[in-house]
Amino acid sequence: MKSNCALFPAVASAAVFLAISPFLQAGNVKTLHFPGMADKAGSGKKIVLVAGDEEYRTEESMPMLGKILSQHHGFDCTVVFSWDPTGTYIDPNNQAGLRGLAALDDADLMIIGTRFRKPNEEEAAHITRFLNVGKPLIGIRTSTHAFNGKGDFGGLKFGEFGRKIMGETWVNHHGKHKTQGTRALAENSHADHPILQSVDHIFTPTDVYGVIHLTDADTILLRGAVTESLNPLSKIIDGEKNHPTQPLAWLHPYTAPNGTAHGQTFCTTMGASVDLTNEGLRRLLVNAAYYLTGLQVPEKADVDFVDPFDPSFYGFVREKGWYKNLNLQPADFGLGKTTHTPDPKGSPKWEFWKKQ
Repeated sequence: MKSNCALFPAVASAAVFLAISPFLQAGNVKTLHFPGMADKAGSGKKIVLVAGDEEYRTEESMPMLGKILSQHHGFDCTVVFSWDPTGTYIDPNNQAGLRGLAALDDADLMIIGTRFRKPNEEEAAHITRFLNVGKPLIGIRTSTHAFNGKGDFGGLKFGEFGRKIMGETWVNHHGKHKTQGTRALAENSHADHPILQSVDHIFTPTDVYGVIHLTDADTILLRGAVTESLNPLSKIIDGEKNHPTQPLAWLHPYTAPNGTAHGQTFCTTMGASVDLTNEGLRRLLVNAAYYLTGLQVPEKADVDFVDPFDPSFYGFVREKGWYKNLNLQPADFGLGKTTHTPDPKGSPKWEFWKKQ
């Protein structure tokens, strides 16, 4: 793996079919459904992608990934969002807003990027059932601190999800937030792992997270080197910050809340929507989906955008009424659609991806 180059992903032409399925227990709340293409390798496998974070725009990235996984690879994909208390519009700032997790009941894989969510008891029960049969998960960025609060998944406290299911919890920003980027370096002992197949040149404008709790049971695939700036061509900094480099992507074996079932997760601390302008990162996640569902990883998985992808920069949104005024709906992220929301106030100018 060559880890010292910038990435220049391709953009594919748009498709035209949209399918949206209602969440029955709240009639005006919807999930976004992308039926899998029947002639592709992932046909017959179901993936649920769970959005819901205040900072890294998973409401943008999860639909984009669902399009790639369904249209290029045949996986049946459902995207679950966080909604406002009335169920009227998508509201990433509502930590109690996850609706539609019943889609997990017959899923083969969960992809999750939530941050400090507090699902109600009914929604949490679907995650509990998913974990208690040892099904696999892929976690991005804030999945290490995906849940918080007093609830639990069958005895597994919300705050324990990151450490016990993903292998790590929230530690710190190891790199300088919104100032230093991340360059991925392959772990030499696992450079030939199937998940790294044709994965090259990963750079992301999110900073490296601190990762300190992994054990010998975990398989580290990538490490994150802190770079001088958010420029994809920026150099890896010298000094103690990168000695050692932090784990950036790994496989983690988990024990289910019931104490009997066992499963496996793949976690990476990359994953802001702007990170996913990087072709190598998209391929890493698609490869992980194949690997965790028991399918052969393609020689070079197609990760071209199905529709043009125009992500907003990461950061907290503090403006009152922001999401109410945007009035985002699942259909806004459907096939044939490209949605762009304004960058949060204080965002650095980062337009390198537009030149890729």
